[in-house]
Amino acid sequence: MYYVYILQSLKNGDLYAGFSEDLKTRIKTHFCKGVHTTERMGKIRLIFYEAYLSKKDARRREKYFKTTKGKRTLKIMLEDS
Repeated sequence: MYYVYILQSLKNGDLYAGFSEDLKTRIKTHFCKGVHTTERMGKIRLIFYEAYLSKKDARRREKYFKTTKGKRTLKIMLEDS
């Protein structure tokens, strides 16, 4: 399986979209400050993920979430998170 996930900064609410083939290990790496991009976000939490059979589909979805339209969609989907 291939995963697209969304992390949220507890400091300022910023969102981060990522991709992984091993979701548990990747999230642990983020929490242990092992990823430069999310290190500066302070404390983070996993608020959403999707699983895909196709790597290409997962990458496409990750890229979409990183666009302005994708970020708007996420904020609507997760407005109570």
